[in-house]
Amino acid sequence: MKINFLLAAMMLQCASASAQIRLNQVGMSPNQEKTATIEGTVDVGSVKIVDASGKAVGIQPKFLRIAKSPWSGKERTVVDFSALTKPGKYSMKSGKFSASFTIQPQALQELTKASIKAFYLIRSGMAIDAKYAGQFARPLGHPDTQVKVHPSAASESRPAGTVISSPWGWYDAGDYNKYIVNSAFSIGIMLDSYEMNKAKFDAIKVNIPESNNQTTDLLDELMYNLKWMLTMQDPADGGVYHKLTTPNFEGFIMPTDCKQQRYVVQKSTTATLDFAAVMAQAARIYAQNPDYPDFAQKAQEAAKSAYEWAKKNPRHFYNQDEMNKKFQPAVSTGTYGDGNANDEWFWAATELYFLTKNEQYADDAKQYQPRWVGTPTWGMVSTLGVFSWLAHQPSAAMAQQFRTQLLSFCDALLDRTATSCFQTPSGNSPRDYGWGCLAEKFCGDGVMMLYAHQLTKDKKYLKGALQNMEYVLGRNATGYCYVTGFGTKRVMHPHHRVSEADGIVDPVPGLLAGGPNPGQQDLASGLKYPSKQPDESFLDNMGSYASNEIAINWNATLVALLGGLE
Repeated sequence: MKINFLLAAMMLQCASASAQIRLNQVGMSPNQEKTATIEGTVDVGSVKIVDASGKAVGIQPKFLRIAKSPWSGKERTVVDFSALTKPGKYSMKSGKFSASFTIQPQALQELTKASIKAFYLIRSGMAIDAKYAGQFARPLGHPDTQVKVHPSAASESRPAGTVISSPWGWYDAGDYNKYIVNSAFSIGIMLDSYEMNKAKFDAIKVNIPESNNQTTDLLDELMYNLKWMLTMQDPADGGVYHKLTTPNFEGFIMPTDCKQQRYVVQKSTTATLDFAAVMAQAARIYAQNPDYPDFAQKAQEAAKSAYEWAKKNPRHFYNQDEMNKKFQPAVSTGTYGDGNANDEWFWAATELYFLTKNEQYADDAKQYQPRWVGTPTWGMVSTLGVFSWLAHQPSAAMAQQFRTQLLSFCDALLDRTATSCFQTPSGNSPRDYGWGCLAEKFCGDGVMMLYAHQLTKDKKYLKGALQNMEYVLGRNATGYCYVTGFGTKRVMHPHHRVSEADGIVDPVPGLLAGGPNPGQQDLASGLKYPSKQPDESFLDNMGSYASNEIAINWNATLVALLGGLE
């Protein structure tokens, strides 16, 4: 058992001291809007800000409004202290309560680095070296050079039991498996953010084995997973296996202790189209890259052949229950199932069009054009295609429709801020909370607002994106900073096997927790949540996979949002 009583006592003291004051615990830039919420209704005249020496700064927070939760009825006082711009360390005090915060240029830079570095720390198939990982170093686990073809994936050239090599890649979430659908979305949204914020990402070094080459560290990290994805395509027909997995989830043990056989299972239309999309996108972005000279051509060929397989197999969806009725061993790991591939067709056709300029792909994209634009998720990848149209052919009629829809979506979000619970565009309906909501709602909506800002240069969208980020960083109903390794009230026990099994007190840093989930689907394991309220339904417990798991798509959306915030 990992116990550090001094650390636990210190964190408990900090958490209780700041329990009534909720604000960004990581860092604020000098000229940004600065707000905090204080539990209950308070006399704002009694709220003080002091510097690190305890001296009052002479700037009085301003009363904005009383925010009332529409579901819990709780009232909170919203204060604004944007007038404080001098870099330094401060505390806000209200009665016997206080909360510390920092103002500095590039306030979220270290968080951005950590969110990218987290992908290195969850790499599969290689030793994680102390030179790059410090205390989070670990020996090689899951080399994946002896992976078997599951009977569901058997073909004439690769019958069941064929051994293939499928190394590299990232562990997907709290488990040790690797999934094409989620990998494609994760890489896609980060490549979108890279193209929009190239200068920022090019300047970021995160100390990974590839840091001394000529390629941006983010692109190096994405390449580690792209290489794995290429191994998941059947060279005989272009189809792509849905996932590489053990039959059952491993226990909370280290990768080196895992003994189950690993398999590639059934090819699927959605995985193959997601693969085609991200390979086409990557082929374009990595073209002429001196560190990976052969990749772009391989990726383009892989994307085209995957697209052709999908045309021949347009409804070959992954249904694990049906698969298990026909093939053994039965598989019980994550499904990423989807019975509608229209959004995958649109994304794949879009990326192949911008890579090849072949009008047939543009025609296909128009055929599968989404009727509306919504928050990007692994199950709604059409928005990634929308981002590409807005970035690369904004004058096209279809792109103009997307622009109107995206701005309308973002304006509706911003309209809710004035009556919101925590001065944020998102999180103002019980429907905003659920599995992975911190990424699939708060960060994802923030990315949408970054595109709105790029299109209009209107800073209200940038402000809204930052407000959502600050919710994740502490200005929320639980008072947690939801990214491991950061904040005064930290997530310490994520549903993450390496973090639990490595014998280290701290979890792997830079990982975004899923967030409040009123569904509480993990109650059967004996957990007890502190509240049933939608925005308070979070449990910092290793067993809480419904609220406290981590996942590459969630971290990718965090990286994408952070990329455009400074």
